[in-house]
Amino acid sequence: MSTFATNLTVDELKSEADRLFSRKRLMNFGLPAVVIVYLIYVFFAFDVPGLAGRANWENGKTLVADSYSYKTHVERDNRNGKVSVAIEGERKGAYPEGEAPEWVALGETTVIDLEGGHVVRFGPETVEYDIPDYGTVRATPTRSAGVQAELPEGEVPDWINLSKNRLAITTDAGRLTVTRNRSEVFRYFMGWELFWFTLDSPYHGKSLPQLVGLAASGEAGAILNDFWTNKMWRHEDVAWAIFETILMAFLGTFGAGMVALPLAFLATRNFTPLKSVRFLTRRVFDFVRGVDALIWTVILARAFGPGPLTGALAILVTDTGTFGKIFSEALENVDRKQIEGVQSTGANAPQRYRFGVIPQVTPVLLSQLLYFLESNTRSATVIGAITGGGIGLLLTQAIITQKDWEEVAYYIVLIILMVMLMDWFSGWLRRRLIQGEPEKKREPKSA
Repeated sequence: MSTFATNLTVDELKSEADRLFSRKRLMNFGLPAVVIVYLIYVFFAFDVPGLAGRANWENGKTLVADSYSYKTHVERDNRNGKVSVAIEGERKGAYPEGEAPEWVALGETTVIDLEGGHVVRFGPETVEYDIPDYGTVRATPTRSAGVQAELPEGEVPDWINLSKNRLAITTDAGRLTVTRNRSEVFRYFMGWELFWFTLDSPYHGKSLPQLVGLAASGEAGAILNDFWTNKMWRHEDVAWAIFETILMAFLGTFGAGMVALPLAFLATRNFTPLKSVRFLTRRVFDFVRGVDALIWTVILARAFGPGPLTGALAILVTDTGTFGKIFSEALENVDRKQIEGVQSTGANAPQRYRFGVIPQVTPVLLSQLLYFLESNTRSATVIGAITGGGIGLLLTQAIITQKDWEEVAYYIVLIILMVMLMDWFSGWLRRRLIQGEPEKKREPKSA
């Protein structure tokens, strides 16, 4: 009987081992298979092949090029023959009447030298474009018959777009567009033109040594004012927008910490014996942090109107729930002996909290507050785009125009620098407040 029982036990152990190995094999091969099937489903459900087919890589290249370059517009009004030249086509970047860059020769026939043999001529009636290795394209805009174009013999190349009312030629040297009402040439250059001074500034076009000399002679204030009040790049408005973004993050984060700390005591077992109060407080925390900050932003903007303060309030509401959960967990893990030690000195309840509880949870509180301050600096950028404040609003406006991509790049660089600065500042402050100043090494006394 004992031998049979022993054999039975061994068989059971083998069966259990086989089941364990089968389960392990299922997890090792079944789980990856499920993931692969899910990815295949996503690939077709979201029409990834169609998305790749619809992608216009030329537009992507143009967008990237616009972020680190600018274009000069030479435009002729076909109705009266008036020619104007402007950076990015903006009035704030327009050359004074009768003036143009050196590669544009104004006159009865305006000649635009795009270099490399590419020359555009705005004649009294006809626009001509000399294209090396192709020939001369002529276009005559008329009010009744649209744009009458004459092209060299042969097949029309892909870089020429021709219709009854429009002619568009895109080459590496530039771009020409002719419609009934106007003819326009775009030429790209590297850099962010007019970033320092606009065309109407007396300091435009001066070199750095010249500016240093003028500053030393007493014009430093005027130079700084012309840069600060730049009408195209709006450095003054950008600086204020950065300040608003940081202010939104600061007010929202630390305001949430101030609201969440007293409420956290109501959500802990060791400080609130009433289970109903703890349950209600925790559900409030779940509710306010369960709704995303962007949703709170839309709701509060409808209630209080747009503005940076609304953005700060949205961050405050969301982070109150998060801080409440974090702080309550920290309070539940405090050491009772330290509280009893303070109580033994005759301290009342507020004093016990102040000297027995707060010092224990301060490192956790400060660490989380500073971490969320850094995170909310990024969030305030997006929130500002909705509430109408901060650098997020300027970024959204630049994107909507679909032409000021160099400004978009400028704002993105500033946002990255702002986040890096807040990361460094929060880390430095965390070390100072939590870890304390590192002790200086004592130098050995000389004999």
